[in-house]
Amino acid sequence: MNPAQWFTEQVPGAETAFSLKIKQKLHEEQSPFQHLEIYETETFGNLMVIDGCTMVSTRDNFFYHEMMSHPVLFTHPEPKKVWIIGGGDCGTLREVLKHPSVEHAVQIDIDERVTRLAEIYFPELCASNHDARADLKFIDGIKWVKDAAPNSVDIIIVDSTDPIGPAEGLFGEDFYRDCYHCLSEHGMLVQQSESALYHMQLIGEMREAMSNSGLSHLQTLFFPQCLYPSGWWSATIAGKTALSAFRQQDCANKIFDTTYYNVDIHKAAMAQPEFFKKAFPLK
Repeated sequence: MNPAQWFTEQVPGAETAFSLKIKQKLHEEQSPFQHLEIYETETFGNLMVIDGCTMVSTRDNFFYHEMMSHPVLFTHPEPKKVWIIGGGDCGTLREVLKHPSVEHAVQIDIDERVTRLAEIYFPELCASNHDARADLKFIDGIKWVKDAAPNSVDIIIVDSTDPIGPAEGLFGEDFYRDCYHCLSEHGMLVQQSESALYHMQLIGEMREAMSNSGLSHLQTLFFPQCLYPSGWWSATIAGKTALSAFRQQDCANKIFDTTYYNVDIHKAAMAQPEFFKKAFPLK
């Protein structure tokens, strides 16, 4: 935070930065895994920063949490069991549990302090933490998946930080192979896949690793996220079998509220920019 009370995250290699004007720092600590900060901003509400990178704000978190959960849940024919790897702020868990078909959702984050701070500074994101279907675990998600039994989950949502530190192993082929092993017949994985404007090499490496693991049916979707580098983010769905058709009527008749996501947004998010289609042509 500079003397003018702005928090600035610089993007190495892109020669850009994103800044928010700060009212005050609310909290700072070093957990066993990462450096955590909470700020009160002038226009974005509260802001969580992990290892110097913006993670979640009160104002714009709905883009990410809704797009990491609803597109894949409305693509799977009948999602009953969902695991969320990472996602310690619990916003994705809240969105997942809006779906009445979900019988059990396991939230797995290695750093309990992220969740405890979210409960204090982002209580709206933690509204479903005590849902009877929710199971919060503060353990290594990579090991959880590796030790899981075959056919034990329908959807795995990898709601991770960037591929450094505790999250690095979540972007590798070994992890995807373990996901393939424990997913059910029509199982799907969805993972945040960074910015197509800045991180095409990473997206390519992810997609190759997913395909090599057996999760060869891929769909990358796009959505705005002004807090993150470039303001344009992506997630990639990887399926064991051909991705099921979008359950459009179920989406149109959903019994819960969203701020961003709807039928039209779902369809638009699946549209592929020309440069992306050229880089990753359909097989």
